[in-house]
Amino acid sequence: MDCNLNDIIKSSNKILLLSHMNPDGDTLGSMCAMYSMIYHRFKKKADMSVVSNVPFNYKFIPNINLSQRYFDKSLVYDLVITLDVAAIDRVMDSKILFDKAKCTINIDHHKTNPGFGNYQIIDPQASSCGEVLFDIFKKEGWEIDKDSAIALYTAIMTDTGNFRFENTSAKTLRAAADLVDSGANPNYIYKMCYETKTKNFVMFQNYCVNKAVFLNDNKIAYTTVYKKDLEKFSAGDDYTDGIAETLRAIETTEVSFVAKEVDSKLTKISMRSKCIDVASICSKFGGGGHTFAAGCTVKAGINEAVDKLLKEIKL
Repeated sequence: MDCNLNDIIKSSNKILLLSHMNPDGDTLGSMCAMYSMIYHRFKKKADMSVVSNVPFNYKFIPNINLSQRYFDKSLVYDLVITLDVAAIDRVMDSKILFDKAKCTINIDHHKTNPGFGNYQIIDPQASSCGEVLFDIFKKEGWEIDKDSAIALYTAIMTDTGNFRFENTSAKTLRAAADLVDSGANPNYIYKMCYETKTKNFVMFQNYCVNKAVFLNDNKIAYTTVYKKDLEKFSAGDDYTDGIAETLRAIETTEVSFVAKEVDSKLTKISMRSKCIDVASICSKFGGGGHTFAAGCTVKAGINEAVDKLLKEIKL
């Protein structure tokens, strides 16, 4: 069924935008871009839900300060839109609001997205959810205001690793150039995303990298993060972001991952690869993502979870 986004937004009064847990630049940038477009194009205000805290380096995104972590679960929305949400359970408790909504739209770019919601706009060929939104705005003929341009550029830039990852295409770069023309400042956005870190953040990441384990002739690199480590550095959920990429960047590394303890029976995994499909590995544990960047939650303690994951890595 085709999704006439223009008509759906026009006919909706109460609108909620959902980002995923442990939010990154793509989900937050996409959410704020959609908020800005709804406000400027349709003269309506939408609610924005962030399941976890907004990472320090993304607080510059226009309108992110209007987002909230908690909403009255008794509310019934006319329209709920998920942005960059690969699986509906990644919106955590907000799933209640999604399930009760009169209309739901799933906008994403993950190839593992199962296609939940009344309508789906999913493009696995796009670099990011931000690029999917950019294409939607252009197709609909909606003028991209400065706030939307900044948010979309942030989404695309961060999910492509500052246009370095394999998901960066000529189409992606043309979209970025268009957003610069619409008011996005590449230098400012880069500095805010990559050069605005607290001392604790840097020290914590160095600590995690320094205790990395290397296996299989250094082809596999991983590190474990215990709750006591997070407490030691007063670390937030976002403090582990980028560690898997740092380990993957080592010349000999082909697969890297970070195993983070949630509790004694639950471990979060973030995987990166240069050669194998880590999304297929993560899917075995109920997760997913992209070919070379994926994640999952393993129902086991951290040591057992690492053992389970290593058994699935075939090099």
